[in-house]
Amino acid sequence: MSCLAEEEAAVEETEKPFIASRGVPSSESLYFPPHNSEELRSFQDKDENPTRNLWNIEEVANFVFSKKYQKKYHETAVGFLKLLNDKQQLTGEDLSAFISANGISKATFYNRVLPRLRRVGMIKIERETIVAVESKRKFRPMRISWSKTFGNYLMKIGDSWIAIVDDARSRKKE
Repeated sequence: MSCLAEEEAAVEETEKPFIASRGVPSSESLYFPPHNSEELRSFQDKDENPTRNLWNIEEVANFVFSKKYQKKYHETAVGFLKLLNDKQQLTGEDLSAFISANGISKATFYNRVLPRLRRVGMIKIERETIVAVESKRKFRPMRISWSKTFGNYLMKIGDSWIAIVDDARSRKKE
């Protein structure tokens, strides 16, 4: 190889953007144990048809905060989701009471658990801006409620995959 060709090759290599692969950030990932794992209750029969049994809050929360790898976050999320299930809507006062009653770190709850539940679409957080008349001071109370986005998101992925498999299998038969 000539000296000029080597220089051109070196220039091409330096122009390519280099992105270090560190995997998916944990804050943006879900935990999927093997489908035949003992961690999961059966969800399909031997012919790959879904069974009618449903997973409970603990089992569903395990996909967001793995009981195996993130035990404290999992316990906190399950406790919070059960409280939300009982009340249907939570306020800032409810959150404060929940945190103090369960001895949970505020940083853990507000920086890890709550944002992740919101990001995956299990809950929605709404704020209302209120201006106090006497002091003209603004405050924004929080309301937390259930969201179906998590389920809709996963159903879309699942339905799309089933359509892809069914299409491939039908083409194979022809």
